[in-house]
Amino acid sequence: MAELSKLIHVELDDHGLPAPTPEVDRERKVALFDLIEENVFGLVQRGDTLLPEGPYRLMLSIKDRRVVCDVRTEDDSPASEFHLSVSPLKQVIKDYFQICESYFDAVKKLPPAQIEAIDMGRRGIHDEGSRQLMERLEGKIQTDMSTARRLFTLICVLHMRG
Repeated sequence: MAELSKLIHVELDDHGLPAPTPEVDRERKVALFDLIEENVFGLVQRGDTLLPEGPYRLMLSIKDRRVVCDVRTEDDSPASEFHLSVSPLKQVIKDYFQICESYFDAVKKLPPAQIEAIDMGRRGIHDEGSRQLMERLEGKIQTDMSTARRLFTLICVLHMRG
């Protein structure tokens, strides 16, 4: 991967979705900030078509139960677009929603030891979702686990209904 293979801008198309809760909005902002600060993101060569070099801009949206990844160059020229079925991620996203809800509730009323236990479970489910996402991205983009974790968070945010 070229040295410039990274994301410089990430945007979520959440048009038409309910406003997120404060907790979801915070998760989204942290994921977006961390993703831009440090990421590995490169397009994978398929066939003979020359790929534009990074850095890249990414627009994530949901259309027809699929995650649409619209990748553009720094000057906003189209670089690649691919669609990922959410079906293989459906259960882990559901599990992640449930444990996040438990975690947000726990932070308000449980002692630190119990919060930490729930947070460990949350991180484990998040890691599993990130691994599954990396598998889904294979052959499309090259990335690392930290970037996949942040992308998984953003995909979950697009599925949260407030």
